[in-house]
This record gives sequence, C-alpha cells and structure tokens, in this order.
Amino acid sequence: MSAALVFFGLMLLGMPIVGVLLAGALVFMASQGLQVLYESVPIQWYGALEVHSLLAIPLFLLVGELMNQAGLTRRLMAVAQALVGGVRGGLAYANLIANALAASILGSAVAQISIMGKVMVPTMERAGYRREFAAALTVSAGLLGPIIPPSMLMIIYGVVAVQPIGPLFIAGVVPGLVIVLALALVIAAHGCFGRGLPAAQAGERGPQVWLQGLLPAAIPAVVIAGVGLGIMTPTESGAVAALLALLLGLHYREIRLRDLGPILVNVATSTATITGLIAAAAVLGWALTFEGVPDRLVALLQQWATTPLQFLLLVIALLLVLGMFLESISVLIVIVPLLMPVVQSLGIDPIHFGVVCTIATVIGLVTPPVGPGLYIAMMQTELRMAPLFVATLPFLLATIAVLVLVAALPQLSTWLPSLMR
Repeated sequence: MSAALVFFGLMLLGMPIVGVLLAGALVFMASQGLQVLYESVPIQWYGALEVHSLLAIPLFLLVGELMNQAGLTRRLMAVAQALVGGVRGGLAYANLIANALAASILGSAVAQISIMGKVMVPTMERAGYRREFAAALTVSAGLLGPIIPPSMLMIIYGVVAVQPIGPLFIAGVVPGLVIVLALALVIAAHGCFGRGLPAAQAGERGPQVWLQGLLPAAIPAVVIAGVGLGIMTPTESGAVAALLALLLGLHYREIRLRDLGPILVNVATSTATITGLIAAAAVLGWALTFEGVPDRLVALLQQWATTPLQFLLLVIALLLVLGMFLESISVLIVIVPLLMPVVQSLGIDPIHFGVVCTIATVIGLVTPPVGPGLYIAMMQTELRMAPLFVATLPFLLATIAVLVLVAALPQLSTWLPSLMR
C-alpha cells in the first residue's frame, strides 16, 4: 500500500515517470523488508538494457526524425489528395490516407498528430470543414502511427514481453487497415447523417506528384518486405530505413549535413527516455516478482476471466482506464510483464496479445483527462477540450469497436505472421 501511495503521489506531483517507477520499486522493497535487494538494483537496471532488440528503437526514431525533416507530410498529402480529392469530402479521406501512409514511416502517434495537425487542420478548414471535425479526424487518424508497421510500441512490447519484433510488426498490418476502414465509415456517416461534407477538392495530378509522394512509401515497404521475407532483422531493417530516409532527404534538399547534429540529439534524448522507462519498470517488475505479486494477480484474474476473450476484454478495460492518466509507453512497460503469466496460462498467442495491448494503450492518447493527442490539437487549433472530444468521440468509438473485434478474432493479428513461419 505504501508503495502504491508513493507511486501515485509522485505521479500527481509531476515527477518524471522513470523516477516514479524507481521510487515505487525502492519503497516496495523497504515495505516488504527486502532491503537486501538494493545491492542488485544496478545489475537489474543494466540487465534490462542488455537486450539486442533495443537497438531498433534509436534506428526507427532516427527514421521518423529524418522523414519529418524531409517534408514527408506535404508529399504524402499531395498523393492522397490526388487519389480521392475528386469525391465529395475527398479532403477528409485524403487526411485519413495520408495518416495511414505517414503511420508506416513515423511509428509514433504523438509525432504524427503534431506533424499532420499543422498541415491538415488549416487546409481542411479553408476548404469548408468545421475546425472541430478536421482536428478530431486528424487526432484519431494519428493513432495509426503505433499500429501500422514499423511501430515503436511493438518494439517495446517485444522487449518487455520477450517476443520477436518481426512478427509483431507484420501483425499490425491487418488491424491497422481495419481501423482505416472504420474511420472512413465514420467520415461517410458524417456526410450522410451529420452536417454534410464539403464539395470535392481535386488535388494536383501528374508524374511528379506521384513520384515525390510514393518514394517515402518505399521505406516501410522495404522494412515490411525485408522483415517478412526473413532477409533482415528488425534492427537491420531500421538501419536500412534510416539510410534510405537520409538519402531521400538529401535528394529533396530538405536535409543538409549540418542538420544531422540536432536530429541525432533529438534521437538520443528520446532513446534515453524510453530505455530509462524500460529499465526502471524492469526493476519494479523484478521486485514484485520476488514477492510473488504476478502469481497472485494471475490467480485473481483467472477467477474473473475463464476464457481468453473474457481476459482480453478485462485487459482492454484496464488499459483504457490507465491510458486516461498515464502515457502509453509507461502503461505498456508496467502492465505487460505482470500479465504475461496469465496470457501463457490461458493459451493466448503473445503476438495477438501484443496487438490488442498496443491498440488499447494508444487510445489513451485521445481520452481525457490526460490525452496528449487532444492537447496537441487544442494548442494547434485553439479549440477547447469539450468540443474537440465530442467531435472525436465517433472516431474513438469506431476504434474501440475494432479493438474488440481484433480481440475476438485472433486471426486478424496472427494470419500474416503465420505466413512467416
């Protein structure tokens, strides 16, 4: 109890989550009379970082930074508008398609919402869309970032759950496409039953538009093909993708060699934050395991959930609630190791469980009171929380419906990875 009070108290005071996790672990050890474990904390900390899969994190962060600097959003938007801009409400569908393409490169929902919001919301507003609708669509479509491969959350799940990264990448493809379809249906419903959609906004067409827009799409294609065919490991694919992104940025003349310094500093800072979270959570999980907390949790959950679907629905509810208050990476790192024994006991495919956890945790980006995705959109559009969240609600409900569908139909997650075996 004292550890829980310290954990939530420090969190409410705004202490960085790395410090919260480490302080919670130390207080838990003290409260259980396990001070003898203090000497082993540095060993556990270092051991959590001595994982080869972690090398993929800075590489894919570098890909996202390079593609952002290379003017990715503008080019992807031009391609998406050329595809669907000629239909009524085409700019809304173009926003969705551009986000799906960007998701396959950036891998981060926060980065994607921030980048796409600067471009898409003003463009849609000038075309006659309500600001609330444009912001809500952009925020909701930004959730695709951690789902469509390559995905930073999938890498982190693979590390903490000790699962192969390659199949996790591939497992996100079909659920990601189903979410795209669900969001498209919400747009169509808004046109039929809502306030309607503006007239067509045909985009510029021509070989130059297609060439400049589709070149960035070659990067995730190389990653997925390389990992799926077994040609490259996820870490190697990240290195290849970073090199291609750099060459593409230099080709577009959007990146200069002097820009690499700040880019690498951003990547190093983000990597240190993520790996620090993983190490601190590993120390906490080690202390809890020493006292048998996961075993008690397994017994408790098995009383409430006797089937895999019941368990997955309980996990979804838990992650959605935690996502309202904690950042998605933190939720994933803390909860997954505790739940893996239950996953194994119920015979749930860990790859399927990873997809369910990833979608459930990323939804927290658009749920109050924390909802960092909402706050990004609020700052960019000067909207208040209430109207923005109301506009986001139909898209959010559609995403949750897909999440429940994915939980009920494991084949949506496991079919493509099974082809790799």
